[in-house]
Amino acid sequence: MTVRRERATAFAPASVGNVAVGFDILGHTVAALGDRVTVTRREAPGVTIRSIRGVVADLPLAAERNTAGMAALALQRALRLPFGFELDVVKGIPLGSGLGGSAASAVAAVVAAAALVEEPLDKTRLLQFAMQGEEVASGSVHVDNIAPSLFGGLVLTVGIDNPHVKRIPVPDVVRCVLVHPHMVLATREARAILRPTVALSDVIWQQANLAGFLAGCFTGDLPLIRESMLDVVIEPQRQALIPGFAEVKQAALDAGALGCSISGAGPTVFAWTEAPAAEAARAGMVAAFARHGLESDSWVSAIDPAGARVVDD
Repeated sequence: MTVRRERATAFAPASVGNVAVGFDILGHTVAALGDRVTVTRREAPGVTIRSIRGVVADLPLAAERNTAGMAALALQRALRLPFGFELDVVKGIPLGSGLGGSAASAVAAVVAAAALVEEPLDKTRLLQFAMQGEEVASGSVHVDNIAPSLFGGLVLTVGIDNPHVKRIPVPDVVRCVLVHPHMVLATREARAILRPTVALSDVIWQQANLAGFLAGCFTGDLPLIRESMLDVVIEPQRQALIPGFAEVKQAALDAGALGCSISGAGPTVFAWTEAPAAEAARAGMVAAFARHGLESDSWVSAIDPAGARVVDD
């Protein structure tokens, strides 16, 4: 006889959105940090949030105004469950960091909630529930953080209403260097400054870079990745929001990085490097932020293929 599960805890990793050339469609996981959500079954339908703690605690407790709460509520409503959920959220990702914190909370919530539901739910359906949670934080639906946090690895997602998710192989030698300056940059603010139109020449250039980047990943062609990993549309507009960005990027490239850009909406800056160059790139990027009066946290991570999963409480 199957014993009904009353509680589950899920971990969802942080992520790098856009990956320079794939605005709103490319993202990859970061193993170094993530969010954890415990979901407990309750008798009444709906969702309540009992606690939020960790590196961020002052978030809304109302489910409709919280990414984890809204994602779990979307699942509960869509499945018309006769019971509800109570959430305890542990934030491991700083708020407004550009590391997919809102996405990770939403993903962890739906993965834990799904473990309490008898009906099997595939990841594409969980993605759609988590998207409704992410919209609470950013004001729009985009999947470049949600999809990698859920599926793991480097992920390309095409479509919103009917998303198609494709895992992209990454050469084993590649490492991701992340440097998070101690400042907050809200996703809504970073999206608000973007121009509504793009020059045709920049569209063509960006399309070529995206195609070259993906081809380089599939074939293990590091020189092609290096040539293609350049954002000519979004980064030029957003870099003014991050003090010292140009110097941070140059420090990474001087250390031999394959490419360097803004992680998601920022202010975290990421670089792809070959493993031997990773520590030098990290040191140079940290030092560049320091010259602009910003302390920072930094990590070096492989492109972790593991996405969100149920873990022990």
